[in-house]
Amino acid sequence: MERIMVTPTDEMIIRDSKEKCIRQGIDPEQPPVFVKRYTKSELKVQLNKYSEVIEVIDFFVNKFLSSVTGNPILIAISNDEGYLLAFKGDPTIIDIVRQVGIKEGVQLSDEVGTNAISLCLSHQRPFQLVGEDHYHQILHHLVCCTAPFYKDEGRQLLGSLSFMTDLEVAHPHLLPLLCTIADSIERELLLRQGNAQLRLLNQILLETNYLGVMITDELGTIVNINENSVKMLRLERELPRPLLGSSVFKLKDIGSYFERVIMLQEECTGREIVLERQGSVEYFMLDVVPVYDVRGSLSRVIGSLRNITEMKRTEEVLRNTEKLVFSGQLAMSIAHEIRNPLTTVKGMLQLSHKNSQLQHYDLIMSEVERMNLIVGEFLILGKPQAVQCKAERCGAILQEVVSIFEFQARMNNITINREIRQDYEIECDRNQIKQVFLNLLRNAMEAIPFGGEIEIVLEVQEGFQVVSFTDNGEGMSPEVLQKIGEPFHTTRFNGNGLGMMIVKRIVSSHRGQVGITSKLGEGTVVEICLPLA
Repeated sequence: MERIMVTPTDEMIIRDSKEKCIRQGIDPEQPPVFVKRYTKSELKVQLNKYSEVIEVIDFFVNKFLSSVTGNPILIAISNDEGYLLAFKGDPTIIDIVRQVGIKEGVQLSDEVGTNAISLCLSHQRPFQLVGEDHYHQILHHLVCCTAPFYKDEGRQLLGSLSFMTDLEVAHPHLLPLLCTIADSIERELLLRQGNAQLRLLNQILLETNYLGVMITDELGTIVNINENSVKMLRLERELPRPLLGSSVFKLKDIGSYFERVIMLQEECTGREIVLERQGSVEYFMLDVVPVYDVRGSLSRVIGSLRNITEMKRTEEVLRNTEKLVFSGQLAMSIAHEIRNPLTTVKGMLQLSHKNSQLQHYDLIMSEVERMNLIVGEFLILGKPQAVQCKAERCGAILQEVVSIFEFQARMNNITINREIRQDYEIECDRNQIKQVFLNLLRNAMEAIPFGGEIEIVLEVQEGFQVVSFTDNGEGMSPEVLQKIGEPFHTTRFNGNGLGMMIVKRIVSSHRGQVGITSKLGEGTVVEICLPLA
C-alpha cells in the first residue's frame, strides 16, 4: 500500500513546538532565556561576513520603512544559524525587545521557546506567529513574520529577515510583503555576484600578458581596452587619446571584423591578420565574439588579439626541416643511382681521349666534374659524416683551399687577398671545415664572374676564430638574403641551393655560427665563427 506524505500545517508545527517547550520545562510566564550568544569579537566577524547582505537589505528595508512611517515596526536580520545580527526600524520597539533580552548576537533557537526565526530556518519556509502563537506570554501582543533568503538561486541558505510589530496595527499582508522583499534581496545578491564574476573575468582578460583585449558596446564604442592591444595595433598613432569612447570601426586593421559581428551578430574566430611594421611583418590571430544579456540582446563585443609571429616562424623552420629530410632521402638515392655510372662515363672519356683527340673533351670533362661535385654535395647532405675533431690551425686549412682556387681565380681575373691577423687552433674535423671554405670561396667567385676581388680575413673575437669572406660582386636583396640556406633555393643558373645549407649544417655541428650581410651592387660578407680549442 502506497504511503502518502502529508506536509504538516503551520498550526501543527506551532503546537509541536509548544509541547517541546513544556517538556523542556520552559516557563511561559518568564521572559525568554537565551542560552547561546556571540561575543563582541564573534559578532564583529559575522557582521563583516554579512556586510554586503546587510547593505542590500538596508536598501530595500529603508524603501519599505519610508512608506510606513509612524508604524512601530522592527526588522531583524539573522544568519543561517538564527543569531541576530542587526535591527532596523522603529527605535521604540527596538528598545522594548532589547529589554526583554532580544539583542544583537543572541541565538533564537527552539531552546528559547517557540519563535518565528527558529521555525523559519528549520523548515526553510516563511513563518508567521500571531499573538498567542508565541510560547512566552510577554510576546502575546506581537506579530512576528520571518522569511528565509538564499544565495546562488536558492541553493544555499544565508539567513532570515523578520518583521515584528504590535498585534493591533499589524497588516494581514505583512508576510507576503516580507517574502517579496526577500525575493528582491536574493535577486540583487545574485546580480552582484554575477557582476563581481564579470569584473574578475574582465580583469583577468585585460591584465593578461600575451593577449590584446578590446571590449565594445552593442554600437561599436570602445568601453575597455588593455595596453597590449594598444602596443600590438599601435593605436596611439591611429586614434587620439583617450581611446575609450572612440568607435572601433575607425581601426583599419580590425574594425571590419567588429562591424561584421555587430551587424550580423556572427562570431569571427581564428582570423589571421598580417600587419606590416616598418619593414617587418607580424602575424596575429584575432577572435571577435558577441556577448548577449539575459534577454538575448547584444550587450558587448569582445575582441582578443594574439601575436603568432614566432609560431609562424617555427612553422617555416618545420617546413624547411621537412625539405631537409626529403633532401637527405633524395640524396642517398641519387648517389647510388648516379655515382657509379658517372665514374664509368668519366673513365671511358679519359680512355677515349688517350686513343684519339676527342672533340670538346675539356668541356665535357668539366661538366662531368661539375656533376660529380653536385653528387658529392648530395652525399654530404644525405649522410652526415661523424665529426672527428682535433686541434687544427685554421690558417693552414684555409691555405689548402685557396691554393685549389688560385689558378681558376687568375683565369677569371679575380684577386684573392688574405690577411691573417690572428691564427689560433680550433677543435674541428679538418675535412668538414675544408668543405665549408670550399663552398664559401666557390660562392664568392660565382658572385664576380667577370673579375673582382675576394678578401679573406682571419682574426679572433670573444673566444672564436672568425673567418670572413668578402666579395665586391653583385650582392643580394633582403628577400634573397632571408632565404639563404634553404634547400634548393638558389639565384645561380646552374646552382642547386645546397652549398650554404651544407655550410650551416657543418658549422652548427662544430658549435659555431654563420653570419651573412649583403647589399645589392656592393657585395657580400660571409662570417664564420668557430670556437677556439
